Amino acid sequence: MDRYFLGRQPIVDRNQNLVAYELLFRQEVSEETAKITDDLSASAIVIANAYGRFGIQNVVGQQRGFINADLDLIRSDIISLLPSKHVVLEVRVPESITSEFLQQCHELKHRGYQFALDSVVAIDSRIEQLLPIVSIVKVDVLSLNTQSLEALVVALKRWPVLLLALKVETREQEVHCKQLGFQMFQGYHFAKPEVMAIKRADTGKLPLLRLLELIMATEASDEIEQEFKRQPTLSYNLLRMVNSVTGDLPRKINSIRHAISLMGREQLQKWIQLLLYTSDQPEEATCHDLIPSALERGKLMELIAAVERPHDKNHQERAFIVGILSLLDELLGIEMQQIVNKLGISEDMHHALMNREGRLGIALKLVEAMEQHETHLLQPILNELGFLSSTELTELKMQATDWAVPTNEIVN
Repeated sequence: MDRYFLGRQPIVDRNQNLVAYELLFRQEVSEETAKITDDLSASAIVIANAYGRFGIQNVVGQQRGFINADLDLIRSDIISLLPSKHVVLEVRVPESITSEFLQQCHELKHRGYQFALDSVVAIDSRIEQLLPIVSIVKVDVLSLNTQSLEALVVALKRWPVLLLALKVETREQEVHCKQLGFQMFQGYHFAKPEVMAIKRADTGKLPLLRLLELIMATEASDEIEQEFKRQPTLSYNLLRMVNSVTGDLPRKINSIRHAISLMGREQLQKWIQLLLYTSDQPEEATCHDLIPSALERGKLMELIAAVERPHDKNHQERAFIVGILSLLDELLGIEMQQIVNKLGISEDMHHALMNREGRLGIALKLVEAMEQHETHLLQPILNELGFLSSTELTELKMQATDWAVPTNEIVN
């Protein structure tokens, strides 16, 4: 596959206002349902795509996302990557309910996670054990006749849960469910699942394994940062993940190191493990043609910034990020406006990427002119910068190329 996919189906309230999405595993744009052979893998891929590759704000906006959570997912560390304010953990009733499962659900609820019970058609002893934990019960109205549905609703109203009518396919079903007191609705009557797609640019397993080894070492912060710098798409996904899990940040992200710090070593380790788990690329996965160019561009931007402000590490880091992000619209097939809007980057980086304005924007124009062999533009831009000669620029370009070469040799 050359793209990542993610399905979402709207959940609405009694006035048909959007209140949430159910996030769905998909493998292609045209499919309305997907054949799932491993629930944990499907949920892990949904999480990796929603939070790292698409960005959760792009997927659900200000709403919550319902994510299928089987016993294996609830037992895993993956859950801790998900902010409780974003998600509802949607569980199907297990064949047997163990004390361990109940304890883990109670612990997650205590940490602020909400549970929805999926596809309920009757109440039995297993469901009665789960009702004290769940906030929402999704009733499969398509599988029930009128009498059975009414009896089930009466029974469920003994519990402090919200009722969601699932598989509503007609106006008549909607009206009947409203009369019974359902608060939320989902089904083809309102909207079929939408499949989102994004261009695929995999990192490959070897860089992820290198990162995991560095993260698990106690004194490897600089090495972690350098490894991220050599993986432009992974750096982008890190920025997306940080914005997804931390929400509105009081300060803009201004460096890879800043993003790593915000993520935290433990969460970073879990995220890399999730990417390894969901990666279907062989260890010798080849590199996208644009990745070496993005690497070299980022390093050259950093070196130019170092000449302008040799003692301002923050400025140099922002220049590097601008360099690698400036090719991601082509690499990932995403409009640059979407990239800058969702990453929480600083204003000067935003203006540089969108309009080639400011000191970083002028430097980016210089780098692009050099790459495109537009020699007639170089001297006017150098004059505008006012601190760099053409000879110095050539030397910096050679340094940037030398820095990027080892990565090219590894991945090609």
